Formats: sequence, structure tokens, C-alpha cells
Amino acid sequence: MMEEQTNINTPAPGATPSASSTTSNVDIKALNEKIQKESAFVDLLTMEMSKVIIGQAHMTESLLIGLLSNGHILLEGVPGLAKTLAITTLAKTVDAKFSRVQFTPDLLPADVVGTMIYNQKQEAFTVKKGPIFANFVLADEINRAPAKVQSALLEAMQERQITIGETTFELPEPFLVLATQNPVEQEGTYPLPEAQVDRFMLKVILTYPKKEEEKLVIRNSINGFPTPNKVLKPEDITRARAVVKEVYMDEKIEQYIVDIVDATRNPQDYNLADYKNLITFGGSPRASINLALASKAYAFIKRRGYVIPEDVRAVVFDVLRHRIGITYEAEAENVTSVDIINSIINEVEVP
Repeated sequence: MMEEQTNINTPAPGATPSASSTTSNVDIKALNEKIQKESAFVDLLTMEMSKVIIGQAHMTESLLIGLLSNGHILLEGVPGLAKTLAITTLAKTVDAKFSRVQFTPDLLPADVVGTMIYNQKQEAFTVKKGPIFANFVLADEINRAPAKVQSALLEAMQERQITIGETTFELPEPFLVLATQNPVEQEGTYPLPEAQVDRFMLKVILTYPKKEEEKLVIRNSINGFPTPNKVLKPEDITRARAVVKEVYMDEKIEQYIVDIVDATRNPQDYNLADYKNLITFGGSPRASINLALASKAYAFIKRRGYVIPEDVRAVVFDVLRHRIGITYEAEAENVTSVDIINSIINEVEVP
């Protein structure tokens, strides 16, 4: 998953690699130049999205991280924060197939993945593919569907394939599930199973826009939103993902990631013994993998060819907040997973 390289010195945070240094640093410089060139589309994509999405820079950045690291994203926030609009806008900037599924309590698994239909002319069953067969799938209000429908997404999200009848179909590449969730309403909602929540690379919590931003939202809404231009093709995304994996990650950064995730399982080993009885379970190895991938994607977005600790800290909340189980005691004390992550990154030694 991570690109292993030896005899390469990672520059200090914020430092620029020097071409006149050792040969190893020249390698970093060459990688930096490659990333600078390959990441040129990031600014263009962000500019197109900003035509429609005012503010919410963190949400836009998170969508790009998911896009670049092949990870599904769960957006959570009260109604009206442009969750659905952001996802549909992203889909419009890419020349790829997009489908939307509005999750409801009466939705069936076949409504998502497809089913077998009897063809009278052929006197045989034929496959009718569902909306899951798209590059971008918007699962709107995913917590409104029952467990059977939610579990139908598991194979697609993890294996990138769907089985209908006795036939297994590969999903198109790239394939990304972008789900929204409303945390306010409780009636007619079904909490996502932990196994499915863990399949989401990032869980992004949205907040209200600033007052100046909200004024611009009002103007755009009244005057009509401009249509974003298509600036990417599926093959561009596939190529960018390969380059993201080339972003250099020093072994010290790998250790930093492992220590952070281990602290969610064994807080007592990191001067956080008070949290031992507040955590039911910590992050799995999937959390470590996703934290590494998201850090590389974040470095790529920042047009840098190497990962620094600040990259890890920038994505750690979205990667881990849904992967830490808290006890009833923690809820009684108003301790959240975000509080735990805050304490962990303040205690774990930064390389």
C-alpha cells in the first residue's frame, strides 16, 4: 500500500528539497516536480466546484481526498448544508457516469444493485443492473434505509463488484460511494452497522457557513447557480491515483500513524489511562491504511511530493472519528471520539 524507499531523507516540515544536496534529495526533488505537474488539475477542479459551493472548503478538500485515494466518503450534517449539492457538483466536473439513490425505509436491495427479470421473448432471465453501476454513486440520506439495503452496498464498497443471481459483475473504474446522513431526525432512520461505517474512508462533519458566505449563498440561489465545466475524465483520476501512491512517506511518518491508531486501542500506553474505560474499541488496521492514504492525498493536493506530520494531523479526525467506539460512561461525561483524538495527537510524539 505504501511506497517503500530507502536512503531518502524527508525534508523538515515546510522545507523545500535542495537539488544541490545528496543524490537522495534529488530523487525527492524529481518527485516533487512530478507531483507539481500531475496535481495541476486540483486548482482547476476546486475552482469549478467553488462556482456552486460557497465556503465549505473542508468538505471540498475531503471530497478530493476521497477521489484521489479511492475511498468512500460519508458526509454528516443538518439539512441545507449543500451535502447533496457538493457531491452532484463534483460529479459534473468529471466526465463520468453519475447516479443518485434516495434512501427510504421501503427501499429494497434490488432497487440499488439490480435484479433478474424474466424475458418472455428469450424465455430466460436477464440481468437488469441497478444504479450502483456508475462511477459516482450518491447514497442520499443513507441512514433512512433498513439494514438489508445498507448491507447490499458492502460488497460494492469493499470488493468493487456486485453479484446478481449467479453472476458477478465488476463495477466501473473509478467507483466511489458518496453518502449523506442527517444526524437530527431519529424517526424512520436506521443507524449504520459498524462494519459498513468502517468502509467509509472519511466521515466529514459539516458546520454552518459564515455570515459573509451565507450572503453569497443567498445571491447564488436567487440568481441561479452557474454550471461547472467538465475538467476531468475517468482515466485522469486513475492516473492521479497512481501518482498519489508515489508520494513519499518516511518510515518515521509510518510509525507516527501506527502510534496514533494504537493509542485508540491502548490509551494507557500514551499517558491517557483516563480514556481506557471510555473506549469500547479502537481503530483497526484499515484505519492505519486509510490514514496513510489520506495523508498522501492531502500532500498531493498541497502540491508536495512527500508527507509531513501536519498532513497526518489534517486528516486524522475525518479518518478516525467513526472508528472509535465510546462507552455509555463516555456519553454520560460528554466525551466524544473527537475529544479522544484531540488528546491522542497532543500526546503521541511527533517525528
